[in-house]
Amino acid sequence: MDDRPKSLTGGCNCGAVRFILRRPPRQALYCHCKRCQRRSGAAASASAIVDAADVAFEDETHLRRWQPPDDGAAKVFCDVCGSQIMSVDDDVRAIRLGVFDDDPEVRPALRQWLASAACWEPVPDDGLPIHDRGRPSGE
Repeated sequence: MDDRPKSLTGGCNCGAVRFILRRPPRQALYCHCKRCQRRSGAAASASAIVDAADVAFEDETHLRRWQPPDDGAAKVFCDVCGSQIMSVDDDVRAIRLGVFDDDPEVRPALRQWLASAACWEPVPDDGLPIHDRGRPSGE
């Protein structure tokens, strides 16, 4: 029996962007900030938190990066199909759960930026810890 952890892979809609994780995500969360709403078109964005060193792209030719004018994290997407891949903040990557090929085996453990939550979709009462702003350091 092979005891090595399975590789987690993913990519965009058109296949131009492909990645592999060297280690499992350390956490997942829902972000309800206005920027995530506009980027995704949904009330919240579900992402897996990983260290930058743990994600490798097969080819970065079609990766594009948008840096918000304020202090927000850069957004990385495919320039062919527009799929949102991740946010980049210092040495941390927030990879969108929807871009994984298979179950990333991590579930959102908190909700952040509830102060910006969409008025048109109630935040579920799912028992997850909530934060009006970003998650506190160490969470």
